Amino acid sequence: MKIAECRMKDPGCGYSRKLASVAMKDFAEGKSVSQVREDVKKAAAEPPPLFEEPVKLSIAGDPFKGPENARVTIVEFSDFQCPFCSKAVSAANAIVRQFPKDVKLVYKQFPLDQHRDAEFGAEASLAAQAQGKFWEMHDLLYAGFPDLSRKTVFGYAQKLGLNMQQFQTDVDSHKYKNRVQMEEKQGEDASVGGTPTFFIDGKKYNGIFDVATVGPLIRKEMK
Repeated sequence: MKIAECRMKDPGCGYSRKLASVAMKDFAEGKSVSQVREDVKKAAAEPPPLFEEPVKLSIAGDPFKGPENARVTIVEFSDFQCPFCSKAVSAANAIVRQFPKDVKLVYKQFPLDQHRDAEFGAEASLAAQAQGKFWEMHDLLYAGFPDLSRKTVFGYAQKLGLNMQQFQTDVDSHKYKNRVQMEEKQGEDASVGGTPTFFIDGKKYNGIFDVATVGPLIRKEMK
């Protein structure tokens, strides 16, 4: 694929993310098209590293699965209307099950602009978190992918036994809009270019996210 095509069709690809980042950086520095093309060609000669340099991510107040003081923390930036994110749910759950005492999975909001209802889903999930039902809402939102209509999401809230008056007030007042935007900004600062993007102990992971691949990496990280 061309770089732009890959960024749209496979946003989790670390290779195209790396090349796009090189081009964006060069253009921001005022380089010519020919200079940018040359730098991208050089970057294309090497695949992205499996792990990038660690960054500090604040996870205070974010929903998580696993022990609070786990030995390894996985942070996921995700979008409730992203097909790749919906497929990653089972892998993330399997990894938490495989390391019940050692891995904590933290969820961060990163709704993409091209997904019309993703921000609504993000705010609704945080309204559910306020009533102690984030992961239950999370599972329903992904199980019903890609339908994030108001009727569907409010149906989920009712099914979970939420205080509907409070839920509606929180959603309609956009109580959590600023929090969603703050998490998006945090992701952008950490070079999140698509969803899902995973960080393992603060290091952005550019490989395949499944149990067979990530399991050995977690064991190595624990050592």
